[in-house]
Formats: sequence, C-alpha cells, structure tokens
Amino acid sequence: MFAAQIKADYDDQGYTLIRSFFSPTEVHKILKNLERVIDEHRTTMGDRAFYEDKDQAHTLKQIQRLFEIDPYFDDLFFRSRFAELAEFLLGESAKAVNMQFFNKPPGAGLPTPPHQDGFYFKLNPCRALTMWFALDFADAQNGCVRYVSGSQTGGMRSHNSTGVLGFSQGLAEFPAAGDEENEVSFEVQPGDLLVHDALTVHWAEGNGSATRSRKALGFIYYGESAKLDKEAAEEYQKKLYSDLKEAGRL
Repeated sequence: MFAAQIKADYDDQGYTLIRSFFSPTEVHKILKNLERVIDEHRTTMGDRAFYEDKDQAHTLKQIQRLFEIDPYFDDLFFRSRFAELAEFLLGESAKAVNMQFFNKPPGAGLPTPPHQDGFYFKLNPCRALTMWFALDFADAQNGCVRYVSGSQTGGMRSHNSTGVLGFSQGLAEFPAAGDEENEVSFEVQPGDLLVHDALTVHWAEGNGSATRSRKALGFIYYGESAKLDKEAAEEYQKKLYSDLKEAGRL
C-alpha cells in the first residue's frame, strides 16, 4: 500500500490497515523476546500486569509500559518503524507514551467494550493514535478488532464504568445512530498493523476459541500539539488503581 493511501484511509475513516508491516521472521523475534520477558519478570511486574484471574498465570491479559521492563521493547517503541509511522500519520512530531501487551487467552479472554482511547488519555486537543500490532491470527471467533468507520469526526462521546479489567470505561450509549451500518472488522495475520485515531470508536468480542490465543502489541503516541490535563489524568488513574486493587485484579 502506498504511503498516500495509508494517510488518506487514516484521515477519512479514522483507521488504516497495513498488511505485513513486519515479516514472519521479525514477528518470531518479538514473540521470543516477549516470552523471555514474561518468564523473567512474571513476579516483578507489579501493577503493570493484569490477569483475568490473578491466581492463574495463563490468564495474563495485559502488560502496561512494556518498554520500561526490557531494552528490546524500549528500542521497538522509540526507535523503529512504529515511531516513524506515528509522526507520518499525525502530521507532527510524536511523543511515545505507552507500549502494551494485549492477550485474549483461549476460553478466558473477555470482550473489550466499545470505547474511544482518547477518553483515557485526557488530552486537549485530542491529537493521538493507537497502533494494534497482531502477534496471532485474529478473526471473529477469537476477538478481532472492530471499528465504526468515520467515528473520529464525531468528537468525544460519553463514557461510563464497565467493570472490565484494563478497559474500565466504555461508551454510555452503543450503538448510537449510524454505528451499525458503519461497522467494519478485520481478520489479521501476525505482522499486520491496525492504526486508529484516539477518537475512533472500537471494540472486540471475547475469545470464543478453546485453543487459540489472540496476542497483540499496542503502541500509543501523542501529537506534539496535544496537551495533557494532568489533574484529570491523575484523578482517573488513582480511581482506576483503587478499583482494581479492591476487586483483586492487580
């Protein structure tokens, strides 16, 4: 896909899909380093790690700030094609903010509620994007990503509590008018990359497969022009951490 088409899709639809962004060899290297990091740091990740069931190691569903844990992922986040693409799509210098591991374990991965990432970011203006990099084959059965095409143009919608680990806030009203007819979803192969605007409505079903995981890496970049509402962000993070601790999810 030509660069101009990638940018046009992102601007018009609120998302873009790049097939084979990384080769199978590169994906294999990422997976091996991920396995190593989880094995070496399983007991020391603290509040970075979220589990569907904290007492079951195989239900690990999310690792926050992966770049802080290991130099390999620091390089992948800050000094790679991901960072270059973020600046191209945002049209300005980009700040690397968070790198996450996501998984929907077979038979245990729960749905991701419809939401807008910008609600979590607390930015003004909301100039940011999220990358979702497939490490497994993902389809409707094991929880592929779904979007409302063009939803980034509608501004920030109202959100409320979901009770879902790692995605504590979801759209208060969904589907709204126009959402269903503009829904799109993508089956992806390892190495494919989805990128969406921070205002694009998206979600994923749970993992209905008894044998297949749905692993991915997430990359968050803010545009240089985006300013953080520090008070709102700190208040949100404090409440989120308190709720998760109380529920025994950390």
